[in-house]
Amino acid sequence: MKTLEAVVPVYNEEAILPELHSRLTDTLSDLPYAWRVIYVDDGSRDRSPELLAGFADQDQRVGVVHLSRNFGQQLAISAGLAMTNADVVVLLDGDLQDPPEVIPLLIGKWEEGYDVVYAVKRERKEALPKRLLFSLFYRILRRLSNVDIPADAGNFSLMDRAVVDVINTMPERDRYVSGLRAYVGGKQIGVEFERAPRYAGQPRQSPMKLMRMATDAFFAFSELPLRFATILGFVVSGVAFLVLLNVLYQKLISGAAILGWASTMTSILFLGGIQLIAVGVIGEYIGRIYNEAKGRPAWVVGRYRNLPTGAVASRKALHEERDRV
Repeated sequence: MKTLEAVVPVYNEEAILPELHSRLTDTLSDLPYAWRVIYVDDGSRDRSPELLAGFADQDQRVGVVHLSRNFGQQLAISAGLAMTNADVVVLLDGDLQDPPEVIPLLIGKWEEGYDVVYAVKRERKEALPKRLLFSLFYRILRRLSNVDIPADAGNFSLMDRAVVDVINTMPERDRYVSGLRAYVGGKQIGVEFERAPRYAGQPRQSPMKLMRMATDAFFAFSELPLRFATILGFVVSGVAFLVLLNVLYQKLISGAAILGWASTMTSILFLGGIQLIAVGVIGEYIGRIYNEAKGRPAWVVGRYRNLPTGAVASRKALHEERDRV
């Protein structure tokens, strides 16, 4: 029998977890697969860890990875992927905006021979400004990226074992899983779905976290910002040369008075701004190089529950006492 594992990152979702777990397990139980759910507790501060432990106590098919602190959604997903062994892996968010009932549609495409099946949001239920920002992000990223990253396709997806194995070998720490998934290639197809409104509570991804994810995506999959800084430098130098020719013309030929303080300060401030932009772009890349060079683990597992020995044989938990049922 083929095996399936669902990876679900969780951060402070105590109000949603019972409904999510019920719908997810009901959906998986209707499939002709041996299945397992792997919840990744990303350092939750509410009752989410206790609820997840209860799910694991009640069902051996529920595994839980408790990270030692909050590492962020993308690293939580990566930690869950590192614990999988199944033939096929499904990723979905823990806020029920990714309906578990869509999973059979993804499975159907995988059975047709596709390596990756990503869910494409047909409609979002967030406020208009947020919808516009997400739409703009996906389209700018696709235009700038050197990888064909599908628009409106987030974490919700299905990946074949071979694709997951390749992603697990990628050592980078500033991760954007949707981009890594596209980078691997293979046969990929999208399935449209209507993204549900958040089931309860407020979004856990703050504007700053979303901005961080966006910059990670841009700088991880495009060198265009560096090229833009170079092109901008040439353009500004060309404009400055033309201004210089104009000044020489006025001084040596026309005899016209040359503007002084205002034009000088404008030029200085303009050039200073351009330089700061270029330095900032370079700094973003250098910061990521520094982060990789330190060699620290991207995440730390505090403990885990109900995970098979093979999945954790090469991964040490922070605590020696491991909760396994």
